[in-house]
Amino acid sequence: MSMRDEYRTKAAEFHARALYEPSPRLRTQYENLAKSYLRLAEHADRHAQLDTVYEPPPPMNDNSDRKR
Repeated sequence: MSMRDEYRTKAAEFHARALYEPSPRLRTQYENLAKSYLRLAEHADRHAQLDTVYEPPPPMNDNSDRKR
């Protein structure tokens, strides 16, 4: 399962909890968590479309510290 799918699943779980939560304060918190996970899913979706490869820069070959 991709991260996008995991985030959407978690958002659905929090939304379902909010529907059955009797406390208004906790219901709001669950809804906020659901929205946050949906945003994470959108970000994961955008990043998956970029197809960007991140590589560390090559090591610097600094010989100034070496004694001859």
